[in-house]
Amino acid sequence: MASVTILGIDPGTNVLGFGVIRAEGRKATYVDMGILDIRKEKDIYVKLRMIHEYITMVCNNYKPDVLAIESPFYAKNAQVIFKLGRAQGAAIIAALESGVTSVTEYAPRKAKEAIVGNGAASKEQVSLMLQKTLGVTLEDKFLDATDALAIAMCHFYELNNPLAGASTKGGWEKFLVDHPDRIAK
Repeated sequence: MASVTILGIDPGTNVLGFGVIRAEGRKATYVDMGILDIRKEKDIYVKLRMIHEYITMVCNNYKPDVLAIESPFYAKNAQVIFKLGRAQGAAIIAALESGVTSVTEYAPRKAKEAIVGNGAASKEQVSLMLQKTLGVTLEDKFLDATDALAIAMCHFYELNNPLAGASTKGGWEKFLVDHPDRIAK
């Protein structure tokens, strides 16, 4: 596997986190992380522009190959999911315009499970495990950034998973399409 730079994003319309790692084979190296704090801005459309500009800047600085982004999770208030989806969209478009070649979404629980082994782990537990795994010290004030770093690491683990992409879905029809040479003539 060649070197791959992975940008992880925890989208938000108040605080957006990003984390960047470089993957070479089975080794991931911490590059950087940070947050965009836009709580003071009240106009949602200005926030979306700010997200787009910020992620464009991050992409110009680190030249990521791929984007791993947290998918919006179920919320009781439908407006929350719409706002998160918009933030996610602004970030994805900025990354794609900057040359990212693929985008993968991960549920928050999947990322926590990949990092800590528990989908219900706290942000602090995720941060602690990332520090141990990557050999870095991370400040607790950047928990949205550590969530983004966890999304990037989750993608790294998926890239290195020998079973990734293997599916039991599709049944015989998919098998026959995938293996025409196995059909008796």
